[in-house]
Amino acid sequence: MAASFPANQVIVVGGGLAGMSAANSVVELGGKTVLLDKSSFCGGNSTKATSGINGAGTKTQKSKGVPDNAEIFIADTLKGGAKKPELAKVLCANSAADVDWLVDKFDLDLSLLARLGGHSQPRTHRGKERFPGMTITYALIQMLEKVAEKTDRARIVTKAEVFKLIQNGRAVVGCEYRKAGKVIKEFGPMIFASGGFGADFG
Repeated sequence: MAASFPANQVIVVGGGLAGMSAANSVVELGGKTVLLDKSSFCGGNSTKATSGINGAGTKTQKSKGVPDNAEIFIADTLKGGAKKPELAKVLCANSAADVDWLVDKFDLDLSLLARLGGHSQPRTHRGKERFPGMTITYALIQMLEKVAEKTDRARIVTKAEVFKLIQNGRAVVGCEYRKAGKVIKEFGPMIFASGGFGADFG
């Protein structure tokens, strides 16, 4: 039995790099999104990252002759103690496309490579800036903000505390959140990207 509810948007919970990547992807693929973040501004823990972003088999690596690929990255990750091999494989197998997407779509400079602890190849990408996590995340925030300002395809809601999932049987079809003393409902498929910053003060 099909659910009957207004589902013309994707709800993203969390405004760090993962949430912004998800929301920008929805818009890029022609969808609509609402991004909810409990903080007064987006960015989350991602903005604090100081090393860069890892990718194996990227255009940058190929241009510099680095012989890296997903299989080597997976092996390094599992050797480093990853507890869920199936998740490590997804992370590593998608990493080149993810880094290349950031460079191509958001015009980011990720041309510098470093070999950090646990990696057998130089695969940590960054630009010349001091805080690559902040630079990468803010580029995605700015892109989504532009879409939100110019179209109805994106909304960013801060100070929004998601506290309840709306279900139709066992299927999650939306959520309720608190903002400025009001309870607001949103309907649509949900993406949870709120795990990096564990500041649960509730």
